[in-house]
Amino acid sequence: MSHVSSSHFLSVWRCDLRAMLAILVIQCLIASTNAGTTHAQDAGTKILVADTTTAPAAPTPEEKTDTALLEQTGEIAAGEASTDSKSSNDPLREMQTSAMENQSAAWGHWGDQANKYSAWKEHSNRLVPLYTFGMTLDSLREPGSLYADDARLEERYGYMPQSTSNPNALYHDQTDVYQLQQLAVAQGKKHIILMIFDGMDWQTTRNAAIYRNQADLYDSGRGRGLAFQDYRGTVTDYTFIVSSPGLGGAEFDVDSQLVVSSNQDSMGGFDPNLAGPSPWQERMSSYPIGGDRALPHSVTDSAASAASMMSGIKTYNGSINCKVDGTQAEPIGRCLQEQGFAIGAVSSVPVSHATPASTYANNVSRKDYQDLSRDLVGLPSSAHRKNPLPGADVVIGSGWGEMADKPKLQGNNFLSGNEYLHESDLKKLEERGDYVIAKRTSGVRGSELLREAAHTAAQSHKRLLGFFGSKGGHLPFATADGNYNPTVDAYGIENYSQADLAENPTLADMTDAALQVLSAPEQNQTANANKESDAGPRPFWLLVECGDVDWANHANNLDSSIGAVYSGEDAFKTVVRWVESNDAWEDTVVFVTSDHGHYFHLDDPQAIADAAALSSTNKVSE
Repeated sequence: MSHVSSSHFLSVWRCDLRAMLAILVIQCLIASTNAGTTHAQDAGTKILVADTTTAPAAPTPEEKTDTALLEQTGEIAAGEASTDSKSSNDPLREMQTSAMENQSAAWGHWGDQANKYSAWKEHSNRLVPLYTFGMTLDSLREPGSLYADDARLEERYGYMPQSTSNPNALYHDQTDVYQLQQLAVAQGKKHIILMIFDGMDWQTTRNAAIYRNQADLYDSGRGRGLAFQDYRGTVTDYTFIVSSPGLGGAEFDVDSQLVVSSNQDSMGGFDPNLAGPSPWQERMSSYPIGGDRALPHSVTDSAASAASMMSGIKTYNGSINCKVDGTQAEPIGRCLQEQGFAIGAVSSVPVSHATPASTYANNVSRKDYQDLSRDLVGLPSSAHRKNPLPGADVVIGSGWGEMADKPKLQGNNFLSGNEYLHESDLKKLEERGDYVIAKRTSGVRGSELLREAAHTAAQSHKRLLGFFGSKGGHLPFATADGNYNPTVDAYGIENYSQADLAENPTLADMTDAALQVLSAPEQNQTANANKESDAGPRPFWLLVECGDVDWANHANNLDSSIGAVYSGEDAFKTVVRWVESNDAWEDTVVFVTSDHGHYFHLDDPQAIADAAALSSTNKVSE
């Protein structure tokens, strides 16, 4: 952390004192609003009847204002730019700033040390939520949890994980998400949408719901306040799942794509006696972060967890759809593509990071970014040299502008330049001509650029590739109040220019573009080439990753974490709007889940509620 002057500490202390005094006043005024806290101790919430009277509206998301262009034309008043780092009154931002600078906060902390605010920046083995829309979870409940069945448990892991069998288990496993997708296809569903809020555990959703509600309205169960908690426009269900990997890691050769040896000393598992049988019955200890020396169950990374949901396998951390012996697994996206489905992947973080890459690619290492991108767009890669994959139909993500001279952990075929999607590969795609390519362009509004590219791709029956991002390889991070002014966290402070905001789409924009292209009717190849099939939207499978939740939680930034959840929520609303406008719930299933948890502990929920209520910059709790 950089040096901070004593005068700065004094100003922060004064600001905190004013905020604390205001919070004391507001607590007295709104205490009565918390009488309705719910305490449902269910393992899941199945709602069989679509209650459209209570469903929150799904309006068309407002276009993000291109502040750079509007300022040039005088259409935005001075001081209204959403990157202004000096908020007039943003208590949550002030709370985050003070907690990081003082390394102490009475309202919460990251890690297993209650007296230190930022003590853990990595993942945890917490149970994570799973919401379904368009189908129930009866297929999981009827046979019971695999964690209550030793034979199924051993079969899934490939061994019997220590202290993991639980005859009373009400939770399920990430590999069940893969099984549910297969079941949806078997039931005739034509549109499968998997939304992964990377790093969003139950506690993260609750933080965001408290800020939205300006009150602590629940301490267990599905929750309320967020769109994916509240939506009742179709059959919906809820449970929570284990994210443990098969193994903690492996030794591999990226160039030969071989697993040399696996780490048999670092194995997966989940002990409910140490972690807690549900997210709201958690036992704070070092166990969920792999710190219990007596039972050091491995904590998953995003690659192994994505392989669980995409390919249905328990594998080692770092694997992109490769089994522990190095054998390639075929992810569900590729399986469905062979059945005529269009396939898409959308992410707010680098396009070839673990989660979007796992939708389609194979690799023994998640760090072989350029090769993973080649798999995604149908170019020869280290994993598919002679017979490249067909390529996904839609790939939209970040990583634009991120240059590297050395390969780091990539193979010998690494090319100096963009470390995620190399310029020469983009040129090959331009020459091949099957993708409409939209990439961040100076002075051009990103949302409009992507929308026009999606329209062109849909009309011309081509694929779509979108490549955007700001410094660091991701979309700009929104904060809890809806602005884009992150404060200090474990990695410093991110600052965005007006160009960063104007020239990048949002995750919701990306999702909208993907849906437009994926659902476009196929050209009728057996009749007149100028005629289109009138069979309605094409069958498709789509991944939408809200990756900035994970990045904010790694950084121990509560303000950005909540803002990231809202960015993903906007993408969910975009999905719902598409389904409703096409009257497609009968043919659609949406899964909203996470790949793993982090380890934030909220000690005073009212502090978040009061911060939202007192904020003069809050755009999300109105």
